[in-house]
Amino acid sequence: MARILLRRAYDPPEDADGMRVLVDRLWPRGLAKAGARIDLWLKEIAPSDELRREFGHNPARWDWFAKTYRQELAKNPEPLERLVELCRAGAVTLLFAAHDTEHNNAVVLRDMMERRFKK
Repeated sequence: MARILLRRAYDPPEDADGMRVLVDRLWPRGLAKAGARIDLWLKEIAPSDELRREFGHNPARWDWFAKTYRQELAKNPEPLERLVELCRAGAVTLLFAAHDTEHNNAVVLRDMMERRFKK
């Protein structure tokens, strides 16, 4: 199975990260692009602005957010397929800016990738 890691974009890179992919629509506030060591910014895989605002990182809306986000991804499969190919090539670290490390779009993506590679 592909190794898929999660890390805040603000955390320092580690040797084991593999390909570092930012999966947020917006660049992380205050993070200098020059020192970020982000290999790919896959912003088209991020939740829509509307979904992101409605969720508001409210853990009480997590189940709704995850379901709705998966529906959005199903309607636009190309970015997800690109992520699958990256995962097939080696370790991938999904980077996100949210403070909540358990309730964000990278968690949904990781879970989707893990289910896909278990098949």
